[in-house]
Amino acid sequence: MLARFQRLDGTQVMSLGPEIEAVVAQQLGRAPQGLEAVVVWRLDRPAVVQVAPIVRNRPFPTTFWLTDPQLNLALDRIEAGGAIAEMQAEVDKDPWIASKMAADHKAHQILRRRLWSTEQTRAVEESGFAEVFDERGIGGIQSDDRIRCLHTWMASHLVVRNVIGGMTESLLPEGILEDLKRHPRRVSLSR
Repeated sequence: MLARFQRLDGTQVMSLGPEIEAVVAQQLGRAPQGLEAVVVWRLDRPAVVQVAPIVRNRPFPTTFWLTDPQLNLALDRIEAGGAIAEMQAEVDKDPWIASKMAADHKAHQILRRRLWSTEQTRAVEESGFAEVFDERGIGGIQSDDRIRCLHTWMASHLVVRNVIGGMTESLLPEGILEDLKRHPRRVSLSR
């Protein structure tokens, strides 16, 4: 069950209940760790979740995690077909795409820090992990011109559009993104 409350800044927030956490666990095949919020939905089921910056006392720079089974399977098949190598070759030969990737990583680093609570920011700084987050962008990728994983790019793209997510959209089965919605209210764990 989701419980509604309002933050001092006026944003409406819904806390994650055990039912939502159970759905995410079923989607992942394991208990979610560091689960902060559901940021994209497929109808009434989580599709992309936000993860805490520190999980089990270790830095976790992958801010958005794709949980939607249908989209994960489609991306698995696209990756297995060699799409990452093909897309990487496009990035390597097109300076515009490479510059967009670098800008997307930088924008993601800024967004990631904006999403942290005051306590999380302090924990990152005090733990000595700040450099990890300063050096890594979408999906925790350190090199701003390498793709590595379409799942992390798409998870981020469904929250804030990015060039690799945009390129990936054209490879997806028709209609797979139609019922995905960014939730109008942030859904997160109560703090």
